[in-house]
Amino acid sequence: MAPYCHGYYSPSKPYVPPRHKVTQLHFFFHDTISGKNPSAILVARPNFPTAFNDTPAPFGSVFATDNPLTVGPNLTSGVVGNARGLWASTGQDALTLVIYWDLGFTQGKFNGSSISVFSRNPITETERELAIVGGRGKFRMAKGFALLKTYFVDFSTGDAIVECNVTVIHH
Repeated sequence: MAPYCHGYYSPSKPYVPPRHKVTQLHFFFHDTISGKNPSAILVARPNFPTAFNDTPAPFGSVFATDNPLTVGPNLTSGVVGNARGLWASTGQDALTLVIYWDLGFTQGKFNGSSISVFSRNPITETERELAIVGGRGKFRMAKGFALLKTYFVDFSTGDAIVECNVTVIHH
């Protein structure tokens, strides 16, 4: 048993948080539904007609993702991580996704660290703001926001490239 524990708990002490750091990140993510090597896979789809049945992601669809994060808008610009998680099509009146992602970084100063995103993403808007609700590694106790702007979208396939400007507040 750890020397500071008495049974299953330790004596309470006042919390003194470390200083906050603010980190700005800029990258692109590639959400590819079509082709032989998609980065987003349909795992559930409604079995009844919906308002967006003619789209690649009608209301009620759920996708698992492993989207590459890159320095620039081209996949060849250098992969710096991935967006792993889920997104669900949740809008009946407008194409809206709810995103549950772990943005994991595999290169550079933040290699091995990640940011947790859980937020609504109204994809038809020019710019969207998603909430950062946590993180690990160098982004432990993170909070902040990600501003998303669609760089490219093919509405017939559902493939998209999205530019991300992220502000992370962390310890």
